[in-house]
Amino acid sequence: MNLHLPPVYLSHGSPMTALEPGAAGRYFGDLGRTLVQAFGRPRTIVAVSAHTLTREPVLLAAPRHDAIHDFSGFDAALYELRYDAAGAPELAARTAELLRGASLPAHVLAEGGLDHGIWTPLRYAFPAADVPIVPLGWPPDWAPARLFALGRALAPLAADGVWLMASGSITHNLRRLFAGGLGARVDAPQTPESRAFRDWWAERAAVADWDALFDYRRQAPHAALMHPTDEHLLPFFVAAGAAGEGATGLRVHASQSYGDLGMDAYAFGPDAAKLADPPGGSERFDR
Repeated sequence: MNLHLPPVYLSHGSPMTALEPGAAGRYFGDLGRTLVQAFGRPRTIVAVSAHTLTREPVLLAAPRHDAIHDFSGFDAALYELRYDAAGAPELAARTAELLRGASLPAHVLAEGGLDHGIWTPLRYAFPAADVPIVPLGWPPDWAPARLFALGRALAPLAADGVWLMASGSITHNLRRLFAGGLGARVDAPQTPESRAFRDWWAERAAVADWDALFDYRRQAPHAALMHPTDEHLLPFFVAAGAAGEGATGLRVHASQSYGDLGMDAYAFGPDAAKLADPPGGSERFDR
C-alpha cells in the first residue's frame, strides 16, 4: 500500500455530531475505511483542530491522550463518550524539528488531551482509537498564508504514513445558528448565504487559487457572516499546505445542518478524489 496519505480538512460541526452522526458522521466512517483500503492504515495522526489554540505552534507529546469534553449545555450522554488514544512523543519531536527547519517556532509539551474537534470525527473514522495521535496547537492570529507555510513544513511526514487531519467547520456562526434558541432545526433548509460561501470556496480550492483563498475575508461572499471569527476555517490552510507545491483542494463531502452550518470535507493533492463521497461533494448528503 502507498502510505502517502492525502491531508484532509473535516467540518466537525456541533458537538452533537458525536451522538447524531448525520451525513457528515457517516462520511467520517466511510473515510476511515476508504483511507485504509486505498492507502493503508495511518501509522500516526497529526491533528490540527479549531479548539486547540496556542500562542505559537505546540506539539502535545503525552504518551496517551484522553478525550476532553470541552463544551457545556449539551445532552448528558455526550459527556459519557470516551475516545482515549496513544500519543506519539517521537513524532511530536520530529514535527517540531520540521517546523523549526522552516524558520517557524515550535514547542513540545509532555501533556495530552483530545478536544472534541479531534475525537468527534475520529470516533467514526477509527472507532477502536488504535491509531496514535499528536495534537498540534496553532496560533489563530496567524494569517492564512503563514498557516499554509506551516502545513508545507509538515509535508514530509506523509511519506512516513503520517496522516494530517485538520478539523473545523467550513461555515461557523453559532450566534446566527441558534438565534432562536437551542431548539433550532437540524434539518432546516440551507440559507443562501451559506451556500454562496461554500460554493465559492469549493470553486477556488479546486483550481488552487490560493491568493483568493488567503484573501477570503475580502473576496468570499458573506465571509464575515459565515465566520465572525476565523478559528474554525483556518485549519483548512494547514491541511492544504501539507499537500505540497501546486496541490488543489477537492470538496470530497458536502452537507449542512441547521441551515447555516456547513459540514464540507476537503482532501488535498493528486489522490484526493480517492476519498470522495460518490458523486464527490453532492448536496444529496445534506441532513
